[in-house]
Amino acid sequence: MPQLPTVTDVARLARVSRQTVSNVLNAPDIVKAETRERVHSAISELGYRPHASARRLRTRTSSTIGIRLHPVVNGISGSVLDSYLHALTERADQRGMRVSLFVAADADDEIRHFERLRDGADVDAFVLTATEYDDPRIAWLTRERIPFVAFGRPWGAEADLDPAPLWVDVDGRAGVHQATSHLIGRGLTRIGYLGWPAGTGTGDDRRQGWEAAMTEAFGLGPTALAALATATDEGVPRARVAIEQLLRAGTDLEGVVCASDALALGAMMAVREAGLPHFPVIGFDNTPVASAVGLSSVDQRLGEVATATLDLLMGPTGQRVRPHGDDSGEPRHRLITPQLVVRRSSHLAPVKEEAGSTLPGTPNREKEKS
Repeated sequence: MPQLPTVTDVARLARVSRQTVSNVLNAPDIVKAETRERVHSAISELGYRPHASARRLRTRTSSTIGIRLHPVVNGISGSVLDSYLHALTERADQRGMRVSLFVAADADDEIRHFERLRDGADVDAFVLTATEYDDPRIAWLTRERIPFVAFGRPWGAEADLDPAPLWVDVDGRAGVHQATSHLIGRGLTRIGYLGWPAGTGTGDDRRQGWEAAMTEAFGLGPTALAALATATDEGVPRARVAIEQLLRAGTDLEGVVCASDALALGAMMAVREAGLPHFPVIGFDNTPVASAVGLSSVDQRLGEVATATLDLLMGPTGQRVRPHGDDSGEPRHRLITPQLVVRRSSHLAPVKEEAGSTLPGTPNREKEKS
């Protein structure tokens, strides 16, 4: 069995001392940027992985990332966070880090957990999910100078904090634009949109993708767009009722793009009960349910989101959490372009890409049984 690379191997390849390698891993601020880069290159080339237990003894850190486990209020869309947590845990383990889950009743309770875990040195950093306008968690963590990354953009005043918060997000606007453009490419013109009530950053962002695609293709103004769109709270029954009402309004819809798979599933029920079995519907999140029922959907590429989360928190090749406010010149946010997965619900519209394409920003056609 080949021997694993050691600190000595890294030092030899990088042409530095063993102590310099240790400093790069445990106290990078005291090492020149050029030397850090050389050491990281050697680590990457050799595939060196520091021993996690030894590092914790030296640095008095926990090598643990804390993240709140939100209650699953919707078994369809709730699977998105579950998939993200799996991907984050796997990638953190590859860096010698652990993920610790905790539950909280609300944002204030979550902040109390932050304080308890910080005071007990139980975690080195936090990952936030389900961000919202003027998120108090972001403001608190920034004020307390605790390292964190948000999965979801800061949508309100907290975006202007100094230093700017670290965040990674999925470009919902681009994803819905892809989905709408896909139906436009089939020759459809009366494409509706089913989303959430205005005022949520994620929901507003996704609707803007539909509006942009429809305006670019057909020059529609606000009044015409409003006639083709409707909004409801998340949930299959609510979505079903919303689409039934939109169809009865005489909008002559030819297809609909939805802000989530739960909404899309309700839309599919409504159009089939209305005697429109070939009415195209596209969802968002690419959940297991979407795959099971043949629903076209926008995939968030959560593996890339998890990788980007750790890159922001630790650096692309780092093995420890960067201090809060670290001014290393690395980007402070990442916006991931999602991927449209085409299934039978949007009628497998002709696309140029070959089956199985996974290029960002282009449709992907899944093989279907005839």
